[in-house]
Amino acid sequence: MNPTTVSTIPQPSSPPEPVAPLSVSAAGFTSIGYVRRRNEDAFVIDETIGLFVVSDGMGGLQGGDVASRLVTAALPPLLRQALAQETAATAPGIRALLQEKLWLLSQAICQQGARHPMAEGMGATVVLALWTHGGLHVAHLGDSRAYLYREGRLRQLTNDHSVVALLLREGEISRREARVHPARGQLTRYMGMPEPARSDVRSLEPRSGDRLVLCSDGLFGMISNRAIRRVLEANPSPEAACRALVDAADRAGGCDNTTVIVVHFTRPPAGVSS
Repeated sequence: MNPTTVSTIPQPSSPPEPVAPLSVSAAGFTSIGYVRRRNEDAFVIDETIGLFVVSDGMGGLQGGDVASRLVTAALPPLLRQALAQETAATAPGIRALLQEKLWLLSQAICQQGARHPMAEGMGATVVLALWTHGGLHVAHLGDSRAYLYREGRLRQLTNDHSVVALLLREGEISRREARVHPARGQLTRYMGMPEPARSDVRSLEPRSGDRLVLCSDGLFGMISNRAIRRVLEANPSPEAACRALVDAADRAGGCDNTTVIVVHFTRPPAGVSS
């Protein structure tokens, strides 16, 4: 397993409020599992801009890990530069910015794959959260997911961009059939696709006590949402939760690479600085 990354991020500057601002602590963890020969997942936590990213690579003889690392290496400087130019950022503006930068990066990955035979057809999923200007914005392409754990309940924030998810939403197959469907793993949208990559982006207002989970399909492909919720209940710190979630996926078989980021939002008691 790769070492854990832990960071604590203060809320971006905003007008003074009568209550203490939220603070954020985050951790990430990844495992190759027990079946795959290499880890094609990647993640990054950039506390300077409040960015959290998980990417799962795919395609090409050596392209999967290249694509996911391109995503996690390119997004922090790309978004840092763009955010520096957003002097009066609004939630719709941030969402549009994320869609534009993901689209441009997807094009670059597609072009790089076309130039290198060993990486031809490479691509990657991406799920990211951006905590900036007092808001949380979640974007994704592919089947890496974001979950929100709030007051004992786990809610999936993203809809998988996959053939199986589409068939499920249209009622053409059951959840039981989805687990063994031959189209499992076939994505309808991803980073590096030949067509324009249209990401889904949403904004939300986190509350004190909320935990955001970003993960590759190695997690929910091995353990249920109920199991994810139980692990979060039993492990209040982001670092412990990440390790426990990845360990649970490995114990269930470790059939895929598994990567998890957990972001915890807290508000200190009145009179206590964060």
